[in-house]
Amino acid sequence: MSFWSSPAATRCAPFALFIATLIAGSLFSAHAAASEWLVLARGGVVGVALAWYWRDYSELRRPPTTRPGHWLLAVLAGLVVFLAWIGLDQQWAKLPRPPGLNPLLPGGGIDWPTAAGRLAGLALVVPVMEELFWRSFLMRWLARHDFLAVEPRRVGARAFAATTVLFAVEHDRWLAGGIGGMAYGALYMLSGNLWVPILAHMLTNALLGAWILFTHSWELW
Repeated sequence: MSFWSSPAATRCAPFALFIATLIAGSLFSAHAAASEWLVLARGGVVGVALAWYWRDYSELRRPPTTRPGHWLLAVLAGLVVFLAWIGLDQQWAKLPRPPGLNPLLPGGGIDWPTAAGRLAGLALVVPVMEELFWRSFLMRWLARHDFLAVEPRRVGARAFAATTVLFAVEHDRWLAGGIGGMAYGALYMLSGNLWVPILAHMLTNALLGAWILFTHSWELW
């Protein structure tokens, strides 16, 4: 097995592409057209990587049976993290970041193809990519390097805490990110099914995207 087809690489590669496009976006932040293109391309590039490696994601293709209550908890967690994201808007609870994508047209209307592309990446692609990396790979890898053999329920407090902190500092709203990291990690450990935190993460991001479009809070993008 080559490195690029290893279980670790298939779960890290989409996340690495995501980070690479973020860095590229920051480098071109002064060029509005290039920056906008990179934001939109991010979801597509990561989505293609996820599709390419899909056959290797056994935890998504053959998920374990999950109790109905776990899905309800996912919905509640997704809502709570969304409320934390928009509620913890104090300066001390967030880090500096480049301006977000602004899809407003010169006449004041919204460029809906651009907005829809950004929303699709935010709500559908990012949750799958991040949960594969942070929860399925890193949290279990910190518990044991043969991470596919680690049951989520047996990850342990140290790996849970480490991924929560790292997930928090990955986001500009670090406190809300920490709450999200705790919620999604706890859902994964409780249910053993990666689709449960993915659902919560998708709901958080979809609500956040709707909030951004409704309030024109483009800095959140």
